[in-house]
Order: sequence, then C-alpha cells, then structure tokens
Amino acid sequence: MSEIRAKKSLGQNFLKDEHILERIANSFEVSERDLIIEVGPGKGALTKYLIRKNCSFLCYELDERMKSFLLYFESEKCHIIFDDFLKRDIEQDINGNYEHIYVIANIPYYITTPIIEHFLNSSILIDGMTLLVQKEVAQRFAALPGGRDYGYFTVYLQHFFDIQILFDVSPKAFTPEPKVWSSVVRFVRKESINEENVVLFQKFLKQAFAQKRKKLKNNLKGYSWNSVLSILEKNGFDENVRAEELSYEVFWEIFKKVSS
Repeated sequence: MSEIRAKKSLGQNFLKDEHILERIANSFEVSERDLIIEVGPGKGALTKYLIRKNCSFLCYELDERMKSFLLYFESEKCHIIFDDFLKRDIEQDINGNYEHIYVIANIPYYITTPIIEHFLNSSILIDGMTLLVQKEVAQRFAALPGGRDYGYFTVYLQHFFDIQILFDVSPKAFTPEPKVWSSVVRFVRKESINEENVVLFQKFLKQAFAQKRKKLKNNLKGYSWNSVLSILEKNGFDENVRAEELSYEVFWEIFKKVSS
C-alpha cells in the first residue's frame, strides 16, 4: 500500500519532511479539552503528530485508498470521515463541546479558498488555523494594502483572524514535488468579532474589489457615495481612492456606515 500514488485530480502532494510536519503540528498550544480538525490527511504524515496532542481529533479524507493508513489512528478520541469535506455539515460532525477548535492541515491547493470559506460559513467558532498552502496564496492572505496581492478575500479573512506567514516550504519537501513553493500560514482568531452581517460584508467587499483598476466610487454603485466619502475623508483618502489602498478597518467602518 505504500506504493499508492498521488492523484493529481485531488491535488495530492504528500509532505514528507518530518521536521516541517512537526513544526506545523506544534503551531498551537493544544490541551486535552480542545479539538483539532484536519482536512486531506492523505497517508497520515501530519496526523501522526497531531494525535500525540491527546486532544479530540476529527479528520476528513476524500480518497478511500487511504483507509489502510488512516484507520490505524481511529480511536474514541479520533474520528475519521471518508467523504468530501465541502459537502459536510461540520457542526453535525463535531460530537461534543470543546474549549478551543483548531484546523491544522496540508490542504489541497486547488480548493484552498472553498475549504476556508466552508469553515467560516459554518456555525462553529474556529479559534485558529495553521494551513500549508501555495506560497502565492499565502502572500495573498497576509497581504497589506497597496500591494498587488491585496484583494477582497484578504480583507474578509482579516475580519476574523490575525494572519501570519510562519515559514516557506521547498517543493523538495513533498512527493511528488509540486511546481511551486509552499508556505505555512497561521490564522489566530481575533478577540472581538462582529458576527452580524458577515454575509453582507462579504458581498460588499466583493463589489468593492470587482474591478481593481477602477476607483472605489465606480465599484460601489448602489451605496450612498456621500456616506462612503465621509469615512474616506475622515481616514485621509479622497474620492479617487481604489479598493486596494484601504485597510480592513476602513472597509469595516464604511460598511457599518452604509448598512446602518
């Protein structure tokens, strides 16, 4: 079974560097009252480090060829679901109450954003995530205003998390080797989050960044421009500003103004 080959259609690249695996597993201090969720464990390279935390563990794997590897870990505290994570009701899958919930995973790169959105759209509170993703995507998640990587999803993530790139990972750490570098990104939930109107805020951000080369004024048609402009001027911007120049804090202030 060790000869199982990675499926390109599932975005499988198996991380084999034990040092990196251990660093990812240790990215959060976890207690036995916590839950770790892993998506796409493959042969369980990271799983074997995560279960040593002695906390509860929930694991999603689509590829049933991995059963012979992963069922070895199954126990009273370790539950493995062989199904498409994006089709699961996460809240229903979680059995019990936990002090903290963490997502720690080497996720398939081609569905990175849908996986994160599925967590954010669920009713569960994720305290932190450590994800191994494509380096280019990591840079987008942690981008600052004004850069080419800064976009709507950057701002949306910053509503929930403080985001930090921990370190980069060479293609040589995987088998088969991907054609791109990877990065490990840590998301730490903010202490104070406004859970109301999150769906509307996401819609607002998508509209603001709809055409990045256009001025914000041209993208935010349908909203009171006088209200938007009052917040912009308060923060030192004029009507010629583009969405990519504004921080999360300014966007949230504008959104609260126009949606009140």
